[in-house]
Amino acid sequence: MSVAAMGIVSVGNGFLSQFFTSDSAASTHQFCCFSVNSSPLHMNFSRSGCLVKRGSLLSPRVSVSTTGNAKIDGVDDQLSLSPDEIKPARKSADWKAARTYSERGLIFEGKVEGFNGGGLLIRFYSLVGFLPFPQMSPYHSCKEPQKTIQEIARDLTGSVLSVKVIQADEDRRRLIFSEKEASWLKFSNKINVGDTYQAKVGSVEDYGAFVHLRFPDGSYHLTGLVHVSEVSWDLVHDVRDILTEGDDVRVKIINIDREKSRITLSIKQLEEDPLLETLDKVIHKDASVHTNSLDSNGSSNIEPLPGLETIIEELLQEDGIYDIIISRQGFEKRVVSQDLQLWLSNAPATGDQFTLLARAGRQVQEIQLTTSLDQEGIKRALQRVLERVP
Repeated sequence: MSVAAMGIVSVGNGFLSQFFTSDSAASTHQFCCFSVNSSPLHMNFSRSGCLVKRGSLLSPRVSVSTTGNAKIDGVDDQLSLSPDEIKPARKSADWKAARTYSERGLIFEGKVEGFNGGGLLIRFYSLVGFLPFPQMSPYHSCKEPQKTIQEIARDLTGSVLSVKVIQADEDRRRLIFSEKEASWLKFSNKINVGDTYQAKVGSVEDYGAFVHLRFPDGSYHLTGLVHVSEVSWDLVHDVRDILTEGDDVRVKIINIDREKSRITLSIKQLEEDPLLETLDKVIHKDASVHTNSLDSNGSSNIEPLPGLETIIEELLQEDGIYDIIISRQGFEKRVVSQDLQLWLSNAPATGDQFTLLARAGRQVQEIQLTTSLDQEGIKRALQRVLERVP
């Protein structure tokens, strides 16, 4: 991804976004040229003209003379523009530049001209675009959490932000920027699945919480989602009962969708599975039984919990499940539920071995599956079996 930094040069009350050259040697105007390719932009200034070291990104070029005549190269060599026509031509060229930034995914360094109730106003040469508040980087709100978004916007007025053009529609006069996507271009290559981060909770929704990742520089640059299912090992009815905006948490990256710029996070995967921990407490290692594989008649040295034998027989009819063993059992000190409960272990599979846990009353049994299925495949097979078993 190419990243280019563009400058803004003011001549009188206007902004130069094209390559201007003087038709008169006596002109006292100072001009500049812009050149962009895959490397950062270089600007060279002189009073007699400018030197272009790379192919210009911004075309067509506009020639301005001291007599008020102008030509747009590449549009119509015979077209002469009056001074009143130069400004629309310049704006049209700037819209073309904005579309190029959007198509190439380049980063633009834009000055904050002001703000309104919905976002910041960003200068793009002769144009002014819009940066919605939700598209701002989490850097600002995490840096000064005591300030409102309006106070942050007021403080940012006059500063320069790195933004990405996400919409450039000249017909509808819509020029939209995103600081979040610019941050993604800068920092997403520094993160990987399995990394853990200190983070700060942003907004909390019914389906989960958006959390801002803290980078080694101490700033928060990227945001990920902790889905409600990844908040806790316990059943979570309302995320707001556990997480509040501004909370400091530790998270693990469990998925990165680089095409959609999305990060999936987990809080619970940094903690031990409480069911597995309970199993280890109530079933000692020396109580393991390794010779109780079900035979052809479905019998076992460990008597399955009520209702479990039927489920095991049905599971053996599923494609990809080859053998099932009740490997060990034990008793808890308290009754969790008299009903039969089956749990999928989050422990990684060992070779072709996967673990299920069955619980009824105080009794807990560990079940080893020999299977070619992954966790999701086992879950779907178990769901089909439970639909068949009355």
